[in-house]
Amino acid sequence: MSHHIVEARDLEFTYPDRTPALQKVSFKIHHGESVAVVGANGAGKSTLLLHLNGYLTPSAGQVRIGDYPLTRETLREVRRTVGMVFHDPDDQLFMSTVFDDVAFGPLNLNLPAEEVAARVDKALATVGLSDLRERPPHRLSSGQKRRVAIASVLSMSPDILVMDEPTSGLDPRARRQLIELLAGFKHSKIIATHDLDMVVDICERTIVMHDGRIRADGPTPEIFADAELLESCRLEKPLRMQGCPVCGSAPDHRPPTIG
Repeated sequence: MSHHIVEARDLEFTYPDRTPALQKVSFKIHHGESVAVVGANGAGKSTLLLHLNGYLTPSAGQVRIGDYPLTRETLREVRRTVGMVFHDPDDQLFMSTVFDDVAFGPLNLNLPAEEVAARVDKALATVGLSDLRERPPHRLSSGQKRRVAIASVLSMSPDILVMDEPTSGLDPRARRQLIELLAGFKHSKIIATHDLDMVVDICERTIVMHDGRIRADGPTPEIFADAELLESCRLEKPLRMQGCPVCGSAPDHRPPTIG
């Protein structure tokens, strides 16, 4: 079984108030891909992500991780494979110290204490927060909290990272540090975001959602070059592709430099 493949087949979801959120959503993401999910507010991005490891159950259609459908019976294994980083890190951090938050998942796998400690050390080193292991999470900055949330997912050794608005609320330095961190991950990544310049940096493929449907799915440069598509989905080009409105200079199409 290839745990790295994520597939949605005709996925539909309707909220209890009968508001349709997803309509016939289908795609397949392969090992090592870094895929952005973009769209205006209400397009269905976050709702889609919450289906990818079973936080929401579809009204119709199916999610498959590897060779198997996501069901009640496969949910535990899927959540070990697909690590979810929520929009608000405060929804993910609830223990008294950073170490305890990052250790929570591995401890629930009934791993030996030595392996749990090793996983926590590795995850915190990866996000550059080894020196904050005894710090209460509520005393961290927004950027630090987001890194701890990512570390809490990495400690579970997932094959796939799913992230909802990872750069939201970060100052420029913290945003750049996070982009550099994500660019270095070899995991498959699925990122819902309004930060289209980050998409250019780290996602070679982009899925555009509008009114609960996929409007486009393709290479990121082609998606962002389609002005008619972006306009119809209430999106704008990344800032680096817009050029200067004052001096009229051409947009910068050079490949981004990370690090």
